[in-house]
Amino acid sequence: MLRAAHQFLDKPPVFADPLALRIIGAEAESELRKFQDAPQTDRPRTGLRAFIAARSRFSEDTLAEAVGLGVRQYVLLGAGLDTFAYRAAKNFPGLSVFEVDHPATQGWKRQRLAETGIAVPDVLTFAPVNFETETLAHGLARAGFDSGKPAVFAWLGVVPYLTHDAIMATLRFIAGLPKGTTVIFDYGEPASTRHEASRIAHEEMAARVAANGEPFRSFFPPEDILRDVKSAGFSQVEDFNSQMLNARYFRDREDGLELRGAGHLLRARV
Repeated sequence: MLRAAHQFLDKPPVFADPLALRIIGAEAESELRKFQDAPQTDRPRTGLRAFIAARSRFSEDTLAEAVGLGVRQYVLLGAGLDTFAYRAAKNFPGLSVFEVDHPATQGWKRQRLAETGIAVPDVLTFAPVNFETETLAHGLARAGFDSGKPAVFAWLGVVPYLTHDAIMATLRFIAGLPKGTTVIFDYGEPASTRHEASRIAHEEMAARVAANGEPFRSFFPPEDILRDVKSAGFSQVEDFNSQMLNARYFRDREDGLELRGAGHLLRARV
């Protein structure tokens, strides 16, 4: 919803995604359009909207760099309603795209694609994985993923909902893939380290997701997650905080759109 809202509430968009509005449906779009003429301060979740746009843009920028170096596999972990495969995969000849998600979630997405007339390209393989009964390695192998070749993994909007053990198991698997493999994921700092406005916003969002049955489970001080990722076996680890992402994507904007919270993007390479 926020990725879709970004397409018309923020000009110019940091992350162009013309399919986002289609995939959420006309009713949801109509709700978002109510904010079209509102001042930025009254628009929905401005800071989070900026972060979601930035993390998607950063992931696809990283993919473009990796493809230039010969990588030909892109894995979306917890793909949700991501639209890359239907929107931009055609710009990367020879790229294979794998969408990993819970079978029920993926089934719902495929229904949305059919209902909105968004065609599924040949380069995309759906990889439904129930992590309660199988591993990521098994699910990807079944989908035809080549573990003997490098890949880019985009793992967005997922880590805060997982336990530390589950996070580390996934990172160790990715770190065991060939040199050139990259993972990008977002994480947040603990509430105790945030300034008051960020802490209040965090607590409100935590209450919302918990009420929906998907509570937050993991937050990290930057030094802790950097240590853990390095220990998983990655040779290069980069952490991008809000200030760094603002400098990269939101400099000199007339609408004042920027990241405001304690969210980070982490990029690790094998």
